[in-house]
Amino acid sequence: MIARGILDTIGDTPLVRLERLFPELDAQVFAKAEWFNPGGSVKDRAALSMLLGKIESGELAPDRSVVVESSSGNLAIGIAQICRYYRLPFVCVVDPRTTEQNVAILRAFRAHVEIVTEPDDRTGEYLPARIRRVKEIVGNLPGAYWPNQYANPLNAKAHERTMHEIATALDGRVDYLFCATSSCGTLHGCVTYVREHGLSTTIVAVDAMGSAIFDGDSSSSRLIPGYGASVRPALLEPEDADGVVHVSDLECVVACHRLMWREAILAGGSSGATVAALQRMSDRIPAGANCVCVFPDGGDRYLDTIYSASWVRRNFGDAEHELFPPDELEGGVRDHHSP
Repeated sequence: MIARGILDTIGDTPLVRLERLFPELDAQVFAKAEWFNPGGSVKDRAALSMLLGKIESGELAPDRSVVVESSSGNLAIGIAQICRYYRLPFVCVVDPRTTEQNVAILRAFRAHVEIVTEPDDRTGEYLPARIRRVKEIVGNLPGAYWPNQYANPLNAKAHERTMHEIATALDGRVDYLFCATSSCGTLHGCVTYVREHGLSTTIVAVDAMGSAIFDGDSSSSRLIPGYGASVRPALLEPEDADGVVHVSDLECVVACHRLMWREAILAGGSSGATVAALQRMSDRIPAGANCVCVFPDGGDRYLDTIYSASWVRRNFGDAEHELFPPDELEGGVRDHHSP
């Protein structure tokens, strides 16, 4: 197939069988590899869903419109690519936790990046401050459009197709779906498809420890971006999840390295979180079950954190030695040809 343009390659990502990840588990494990989207993540789907209809109708046009959104990573990059393709100006509100790499990608797409430097007074979190700044910009900028990933039903609508792709690949036999949560668009869209098509899939929501999504209280700082949130998103329907697993930062990092060692997959933090959740539930999964983990992004945007020995040492101490063999630490790989 010849794509009509780069945005035509969004979706239809591979479903990969993970044969080496859990050899002790008498079940099939699959990964929906969303980093194959052109912007590098599952958020490309939501970005296109929230923008394309308005672009095609003429409601959004280069000479009179500006897209404004709050995002610290993947959604921002997805929107930036779409806006560049359609020549739409894009203002992205980020915070100091946004990685330098993500900011560099946004600027490469010629997005205007505005950094909120002070967290919200009441919660101590950046997200409420970012959203407040988005509302200020939209209120003062003619032609501004805020997709609002946390409340836009088109975010969730995009992931009905995600679940359709998974179900089609497995002939409808999806016994468990492990889905990391942030805006809850992926979770809600997948659940909608499951219910409408009568699938018997157990939906497991994977949240970060310290996230407010299911506990309702953001009680501790989180190191790994991409899943969890400091406020409950409007798209959240608590009954969507048949179960919720809260994953710690260390469990997430260990799972990412397990994926790398056993499957040669360099996965992002939220992808590792789904693996950690599956491992936590492994004693409850019946023999022969099909288990699918949605992998939102790859590990190339986590090289300075999850896959950095110095970062792991700084944040987790001795865990460094479990994840990085001595020959692989910062001193370099041993020359196996030397005497």
